[in-house]
Amino acid sequence: MNPASGEFAYIDWLRRQTPSDGRLLIGPGDDCAALGLNPSAPVLVTTDMLMEGTCFRLTEAGPRLVGRKAMAVNLSDIAAMAGRPVAAVVSVALPRQNGRALAEELYWGLRDLADAFGTAIAGGDTNSWDGPLVIALTLLGEATARGPVRRSGAKPGDWLLVTGPLGGSILGKHLTFTPRVREALQLHALADLHAMIDISDGLAADVQHLCAESHCGAVLRAEAIPISDAARSIHDGRPPLEHALSDGEDFELVFALPAAEAQRLLGTQPV
Repeated sequence: MNPASGEFAYIDWLRRQTPSDGRLLIGPGDDCAALGLNPSAPVLVTTDMLMEGTCFRLTEAGPRLVGRKAMAVNLSDIAAMAGRPVAAVVSVALPRQNGRALAEELYWGLRDLADAFGTAIAGGDTNSWDGPLVIALTLLGEATARGPVRRSGAKPGDWLLVTGPLGGSILGKHLTFTPRVREALQLHALADLHAMIDISDGLAADVQHLCAESHCGAVLRAEAIPISDAARSIHDGRPPLEHALSDGEDFELVFALPAAEAQRLLGTQPV
């Protein structure tokens, strides 16, 4: 079979499966996607590449969860800036054997979260090779009227809060987490968020990133750090607190805001 005809057949299949979206002026099948974005809203762009053997094990996770994770990690970046996701483009390097079936399952995994967060899959690129699966996703989003929340705005005296318990993500959360897009938007509407970052490298490392960008330091109080049940269930000689600080891929949000607003949020628990 002509490889090109196989590619075009897959694109045709994608176009039939992809729902229409009013913001997507040109979708899969052309040289570029065209997006009708609000000219007054800054466009947010993020991208992540996931590689088999490093970011996931295909035989353990399965292609649907791999596709889901590829979408989720990018949605988490949009959440970290309190933005709204709009559209994604996806590129995959497929193993030659059984590549078409794998691509279809990846697509449905991508759609699981794309549909949940109103995100159009605008197109991308596919290729085949003799290596393992690689999937790269670029996500476009838009800032709210209050503007994007950056890493660089934390101030002395701010409190740091997180959106959920931490640690032990290797037991499954790194594949099944829900990106905190809705929570970020609600927090942004309710409070004066000075800075925010998603926890991909671990709480300690990502707080350090936030502090470096904000030119300030931070004190983390051990007794106040929420520890997940998964972290408490791991018996590897490391205490649960260490897992909560350093495991990574929790994809919760940690954010800085004035002390008075932090106390108010803790008292009302809006999310």
